[in-house]
Amino acid sequence: MGIYCKPSVLFQDSYLLVLTQLLCWVTTKGFRVFGPSDPVVVAPGREAILPCSVSPAMSVENMEELRWFRTRFSEAVFVYRDQEEQKEEQMIEYSLRTSLVKDQFHEGKAAVRIQNVQESDSGIHVCHFKQGVLYEEAILELKVAAMGSTPEVYIKGPEDGGVCVVCMTSGWYPEPQVHWRDSTGEDLPASSETLHEDAEGLFSTETSLVLRDSSVRNVACSIFNPVLGQEKAIAIVIPEPFFPQASPWKAAFIVILTMMGLLVSGTSYLLIREHSGRLKLQQEWSHFQLEKDELQTIKEDALRTASALREELDRRKATYNRAWRKAQLYAGTFTLDPASAHPTLVISQDRMRVTRKDTNELFRVLSIDLFSVLGTKGISSGRYYWEVKLANGEGSKWSLGVCREVVERKDFYFESPEKGFWTVGQSSCGYFAYVERGRASLSIRQAPQSVGVFVDYDEGEISFYNMSDMSHIFSYEASFSGTLLPYFRLKSGNVSMTVSTMACVSEGQEGEEGEKGEEQEEGKEGEECQLLSHARDTLFP
Repeated sequence: MGIYCKPSVLFQDSYLLVLTQLLCWVTTKGFRVFGPSDPVVVAPGREAILPCSVSPAMSVENMEELRWFRTRFSEAVFVYRDQEEQKEEQMIEYSLRTSLVKDQFHEGKAAVRIQNVQESDSGIHVCHFKQGVLYEEAILELKVAAMGSTPEVYIKGPEDGGVCVVCMTSGWYPEPQVHWRDSTGEDLPASSETLHEDAEGLFSTETSLVLRDSSVRNVACSIFNPVLGQEKAIAIVIPEPFFPQASPWKAAFIVILTMMGLLVSGTSYLLIREHSGRLKLQQEWSHFQLEKDELQTIKEDALRTASALREELDRRKATYNRAWRKAQLYAGTFTLDPASAHPTLVISQDRMRVTRKDTNELFRVLSIDLFSVLGTKGISSGRYYWEVKLANGEGSKWSLGVCREVVERKDFYFESPEKGFWTVGQSSCGYFAYVERGRASLSIRQAPQSVGVFVDYDEGEISFYNMSDMSHIFSYEASFSGTLLPYFRLKSGNVSMTVSTMACVSEGQEGEEGEKGEEQEEGKEGEECQLLSHARDTLFP
């Protein structure tokens, strides 16, 4: 009786594990990828096919990834993954120019079609096939080039003492190299060469050769493509009758013609040199006359400008002289108004002098003007004049003049005529006055220690004078409305201002204010009027 042994469970499990690994090895066995061994040659503007295939042959329909790229993996020309084109990984220069050829997928073959091939497409390409953890690559080369037509050679005829031979060809890319060679292979210099590029970027060339040596009968025209390293050539034999026949008189004629040419050339050289010298002398004389005329014109213009400036100066002087002489007498006096002064300003007991407090404390911004004070008496008609003496003005910032009674003097503001201010002053950049488009710099010959202010309300004029050197500083012309008040502003520094006013009665007001004039003290009136008259006569003698 035979003994039967039942297989153990451990043996069955081991058998199944080996069988499973064997099946996995069969289903994931390796493959290789091949590309064309020769470069893919395509003319510019045409269509290129970059094929790759797997071995052993198997369908690539369900391969995980098919990729064509340049020298680096990230330089993708075309990417096909999970049976879809992945455009986001494609280089922008290949967008809309590439497509996948799938008609031989079941045979293990795939290709990328590149349309409108460009010079930049030339070079190495790599196709990358991936399935699971396995992948293989193949290298293929794309050359953008075109072999043109076989050259055509013909004899043009006698030219320059020899015979002219022409070679023509077309349809080449890139620009071909043209060579003429004799029967021994030596290069012959071309006489001329013309190159033309058509709309598709293909080149045509026409080159000519002039042979003067009748012993050279056999010549060849060679057209070489530097990218493909290929050439096309054709040879031609030139019969002896095509060469010009030498004449015994020809040599003598050439010698005589050469000597005559030398003689004529020498004579022409001397004549030209003499003419050039005469022409150069004439040009120098013309240039001298032109410079003389220009200097005369400049001199006349300078004289006219000086005359105009003198006339303008005389006019302005006469205008201000008339203004001063019109103001033979001035009405009214005024003092400084403490109620209009900023808390940092100190008004003297006689209300004629203003200074800044010496304090380092932060001041409160009140509803009144920052660092400014007004006069007590308003101006609504007539002519007025007063002087302001400046102390410690160097390096300080200040301004003075007049302003409308209703101006806004809160927070930050500009002392411009549009805002109701007519002033001159000193800043860190020098002396200034506000005009229509901002601040205008003033040219001051001597730092003023005292500034005269003249206001003609009826004529609409405000003028400022430097009483230190008796010179005019600046004038405003405006149409006034409402009441004007004297205005003083101490912005920074240790500057102080002292007001000197005149108490004389104007001619127009003499009858109306006769009684007031009689009540004034004669000594004080005479002193102040004499001071004003002296200032006027000193400025405009």
